[in-house]
Amino acid sequence: MGHATRCIPIINALITHNFEPVIASDGIGLELLKKEFPKLKATEIPSYNITYAKKANSFKLKMIKDSPHLLKTIKREKKAVETIVEGEQISGIISDNRFGVRHKDIPSVFITHQLRVLSGSTTWLSSKLHQQIISKFDECWVPDHMGTNNLSGNLGHIEDFKTTLKYLGPLSRFEKQNLEKKYDLLVLLSGPEPQRTFLEEKLLFELNDFEGDVLFIKGKIENEQTIIKNDHITVYNFMTSQALEKAINKSELILSRSGYTTIMDLAKLEKKAFFIPTPGQFEQEYLAKKFNEEKTAPYCNQEDFNISKLNKANDFSGFKSINYNVSYDKLFNLF
Repeated sequence: MGHATRCIPIINALITHNFEPVIASDGIGLELLKKEFPKLKATEIPSYNITYAKKANSFKLKMIKDSPHLLKTIKREKKAVETIVEGEQISGIISDNRFGVRHKDIPSVFITHQLRVLSGSTTWLSSKLHQQIISKFDECWVPDHMGTNNLSGNLGHIEDFKTTLKYLGPLSRFEKQNLEKKYDLLVLLSGPEPQRTFLEEKLLFELNDFEGDVLFIKGKIENEQTIIKNDHITVYNFMTSQALEKAINKSELILSRSGYTTIMDLAKLEKKAFFIPTPGQFEQEYLAKKFNEEKTAPYCNQEDFNISKLNKANDFSGFKSINYNVSYDKLFNLF
């Protein structure tokens, strides 16, 4: 879902520059974008069906086991792209981490913050494979600052990369608003199953002892929005962008995964946060440690969390926004 939400600013920019975006996605990402852009054409493309292992130490093994399915999906993606190109007057393709979504006759862009893919002892291999995929695209757009004061750290900054790199600055669908505080804590869940549900159950139990008003957003995109009020906790299954923007702006502290899209949103809104990285996901663990070391936001592992750990956030600075203006005129010249 994070990949879908960070495309929202780019889709809006395309519309502003008189392009007609065609949305292609699957699952909750597709449902979210259809809700955000009900007037745009939207089509379903093959799903990677990524799920995470129940145990953190099985993460890498499961990724290896799922790799044949991934390769088959990439081939199916390419066929889907051929069909879309034949049916629409496509002048450009923008792929957010969709390996097979490109076309040899049409300018194709790959969006990623992971020029380096962390996988423990096999980081060199996973990074090299990812870079080979990126090199098949005409350009690579990195949603981060170019300099040392950045959000992605070693993930999005490497030397001697052959493909044309363009740094967009952090991408967020939100704007900072000076609104009166309504929630002491906003829980923002996301990510693949079963770990999303594991964390949901743990947090709902722990938050019974939290002193303050809590807004709990499950991150489950469903046909109907549901709202459940229980004492000091209000639970939503999902929120659309406009409502979520206000909710985050009205919240004192954000508790979430350390996913990169969430981090970009928190930086844009200059919020204080506490992170619980998805078990076994090297990228989220790296980012959580990075911001902990920089005294921006604390974190802990999922199995170690208890409600008292949120007090650590008082000793951290929270995120600060850095102005970064993207020249979409130049960026879209490729098309």
